[in-house]
Amino acid sequence: MSQPDVPVTSPVRDHPQLDWNDQLEAAVRRAVPDWFVEDLGFEADWTSVALVPPEAMAKLAVVARCPGVVAGLQAAAGVIGAAGERLIWEPLVADGDALVAGTVVARLAGPTRSILQVERVLLNLLGRLSGVATATQQLVDAVAGTGCRIYDTRKTVPGWRLLDKYAVRCGGGWNHRLGLFDAILIKDNHLAAVAKTGMDPVAAVLRARQFIEQTFPPARAAAMVVEIEVDTPAQAQAVLAAHPDIVLLDNMSTEELRACVSLRDQMAKQVVLEASGGINLTSVRRVAETGVDRISTGMPTHASAWLDLGLDWE
Repeated sequence: MSQPDVPVTSPVRDHPQLDWNDQLEAAVRRAVPDWFVEDLGFEADWTSVALVPPEAMAKLAVVARCPGVVAGLQAAAGVIGAAGERLIWEPLVADGDALVAGTVVARLAGPTRSILQVERVLLNLLGRLSGVATATQQLVDAVAGTGCRIYDTRKTVPGWRLLDKYAVRCGGGWNHRLGLFDAILIKDNHLAAVAKTGMDPVAAVLRARQFIEQTFPPARAAAMVVEIEVDTPAQAQAVLAAHPDIVLLDNMSTEELRACVSLRDQMAKQVVLEASGGINLTSVRRVAETGVDRISTGMPTHASAWLDLGLDWE
């Protein structure tokens, strides 16, 4: 395969961003049966069957026990819809809204047995996604005024990728690639895998760009992001000459990050710099103030606490 010329510049590309859409609705429809099987097996809620008359009706409220950001209300509608036609779901806030302790998030009315059957599935969904949104907003707030964006990663709960990433959006964050299929991200293990062929990081970027142009239709090729991971300013300087869309600066000190920003500004101003690796709420502002364009962190999706929500009788 011939090696393409190094581009003088590259168009600014970024990953598509998730808003609530048909793809997310389909993900919920696929997941809901398994969520109910976890609680019901293939049988029933025998406690409710034993104690609650079948004609009993109830009205309950989903209430925030602590401050946070809500996410998952539209997904919850899919859960309620699968639980029974007689259940009425009434959201009183919208995904992305800020909550204080005591906020009534939504109301649920209908047969008492059906409500008790759906309770834990509903609260698990809302608590998990609202926790992700809340943690994301804390990071976004921490870098306010720096111009730096917070991006997610693929460190998500298996089967919950789209929902987790949607929750990041509800918290004001941005979506990185959805998976291995929608962008090129050349990491250290890829470079190690091809090291015996003599392919260095610059050649890897150029080979990836050539592969995209030869493999995909023009519109998809033009939109596909090429990103490469480096862990020293010297490596960053080398790959900037190949004009990838994004250079991922992995586990660098703030001094190293500033050096990379200076190199980028001198060599390839359109290339986006992304910091990653061990960044948390304590360190995120220091990283943002180095001048990087974005920070990617898996913290909201793999290390955040659930938001405490309860289902109270009215």
